[in-house]
Amino acid sequence: MKPAEPTDVRLSEPVLPAGRGELSDGALRALRSPEGESLLPSDRAVDQADPYGEDLHLALYLCYELHYRGFRGVDPAWEWHPALLGLRAGLERRFLDALRSDTEVRPHSADEAFEGILVEPVNGTGLTYFLRDEGELWQLGEYAAQRSLYHLKEADPHAWVIPRLRGRAKAAMVAVEFDEFGGGRADRMHSRLFADLMTDLGLDTTYGRYLDASTGEMLAVVNLMSMFGLHRALRGALVGHFAAVEVTSSPASRRLAEAMRRTDAGAAAVHFYAEHVEADAVHEQVVRRDVVGGLLEDEPWLEADVAFGVAATDLLDARIGERTLAAWRAGRTSLRTPL
Repeated sequence: MKPAEPTDVRLSEPVLPAGRGELSDGALRALRSPEGESLLPSDRAVDQADPYGEDLHLALYLCYELHYRGFRGVDPAWEWHPALLGLRAGLERRFLDALRSDTEVRPHSADEAFEGILVEPVNGTGLTYFLRDEGELWQLGEYAAQRSLYHLKEADPHAWVIPRLRGRAKAAMVAVEFDEFGGGRADRMHSRLFADLMTDLGLDTTYGRYLDASTGEMLAVVNLMSMFGLHRALRGALVGHFAAVEVTSSPASRRLAEAMRRTDAGAAAVHFYAEHVEADAVHEQVVRRDVVGGLLEDEPWLEADVAFGVAATDLLDARIGERTLAAWRAGRTSLRTPL
């Protein structure tokens, strides 16, 4: 791994990544050009793309990142450019249609959806179990490098749902987000705590640094949050997704804290996950009781959307876990390029 960078989360805009195919190459050419509209990929290319593929998800990530920090050298006007929004809509339809199709056989009540993730197996075989029991320091580094695409903006995609909620659901969502943002203290923001974890692991804390190295499966995980957050029509799915994250976070964080201790990863690396064990155990109760409960009290017709958000989250988490473990068990890096 490269030497550690300073622990500050860098505030500069990230640099544009390399393309991964027709869709992302076209989007990148457009963003780099003062007259880029004509360079955007065609609807036909979108319709033929793998809905879970590297190319589609990098293109979609580029579109979404303009709503976060943008990219160095890219005109901020692209954020709301009609042609780019048209491309984004096509990419979203392709992704969303696949998610709905692949989660078609699922519970349509919120309670049933949560039942499937509330009870964990005694002898689990997933990614965090592997890291707890036999993961090596380099594998923890790869895991953190990919997760940095989300954790360095932790809580941001979920904040978009706040103005779309009301009453009990809104108040509870704001309370959980307040904790995620450090309770008013910049040094306790979860994004900052994750940057400190990265420093312990010898990783570069620059925002967006590991975009090129991250897989399409990781991009899809982050894109799901952005897609749900940016669309009022998907507010139920966003709440379901957020609840699924909080329900599964505490036990997974416990395993990851144990992995960090076992490998002597460092105090900050342990602290990030130890903090989530306690915080997310509380958040789970608040989210299920007040955010989900409050939303469905106000808008009971969104229950199937909440269940869909849970199922889509579980599907994408399983995909990245399977790819990562397959690579590690074969003795290979799980990233597109090694650290």
